[in-house]
Amino acid sequence: MLFTLPDHDTLYAALLARDPSYDGRVFVGVSSTGIFCRLTCPARKPNPENCHFYETVGECLEAGYRPCKRCHPLAPAAETDPAVQMLLAALEEKPTHRWSEADVIARGFDPSTVRRSFRRHFGMTFLEMARLRRVRDGASTLSSGGSVTEAQFDAGFSSPSAFRTAFAKLLGMRPTDFRKDAMLRADWIDTPLGAMIAVSDANALHLLEFADRKALPTELKKLHDSAKGDIGFGRHAPTDQIEAELAEFFAGNRGCFDTPLAFSGTPFTNSVWRALCKIPAGQTRSYGDIARQIGQPTATRAVARANGANQIAIVIPCHRVIGADGSLTGYGGGLWRKQKLIDLEKHYQLQREI
Repeated sequence: MLFTLPDHDTLYAALLARDPSYDGRVFVGVSSTGIFCRLTCPARKPNPENCHFYETVGECLEAGYRPCKRCHPLAPAAETDPAVQMLLAALEEKPTHRWSEADVIARGFDPSTVRRSFRRHFGMTFLEMARLRRVRDGASTLSSGGSVTEAQFDAGFSSPSAFRTAFAKLLGMRPTDFRKDAMLRADWIDTPLGAMIAVSDANALHLLEFADRKALPTELKKLHDSAKGDIGFGRHAPTDQIEAELAEFFAGNRGCFDTPLAFSGTPFTNSVWRALCKIPAGQTRSYGDIARQIGQPTATRAVARANGANQIAIVIPCHRVIGADGSLTGYGGGLWRKQKLIDLEKHYQLQREI
């Protein structure tokens, strides 16, 4: 097992608190109803003696439980929440709008409920997500050679300090930490699953992450340190290449990528990443499968850690790794994106079978 379950009392307290940190990692089967749920389920909480906790959906099904119709443990989380879907659509329509709780109320939603929903699904609130989009506009201004002041106004921030604070929270560095004409250059790429940040040098792609991933500031700081601060905004050829290839991928016309990659892990980690790249689009593997493929069948946990350390999303397809029982497992970009990617790639599997 990749995750050791805490004791019953700890998990029951997490169930009562609807603790999102266990979402997708622990499920509760309720013996009095025969139903299993996410720990974040909004339904009335059962008595502790009726709760049985499991690591995977497969274990719940094998124990005879049926999936809950309120929290939909078999479905991608974000797609089951109408408020999330409607507000995401509104954000796409007005990405530069300075969203507030008043805007949420005007659309008929309770701000506290929306706040909890977005934190549960994305690890951030709707207003934080909207703020991220505006910071992205400021970063684009810097990328095109604009000043920090110009970037601040383009992002819709009236205060320079507020812009710097928001920028640092998103990217882990201040605007002035990014150099012009740097060896490593960062830029944004729009995809149907949200904005991504790509970092490349003249020869290879070093990073490709969804802009709302929690680990992104740490990953950028690591690149900044390894390059001795020689990182800035802009593009090299690998970023243009991966942008074009991603467009083909999402259009259903490309199942693999040719952009050169910089493998920056340990020899073991790099071997895992290379094994991931060999998984054909439309197919999946378990952590155990990958461990056996690289000749280290007992290294399942280490494979899982290497999978989680991948900082070139989609291209190094860690989303193609699922639980041994066929259930979705953790994904830094969000389980809803993982499900979308797996569903998209079924098209490529069908193409090979025709």
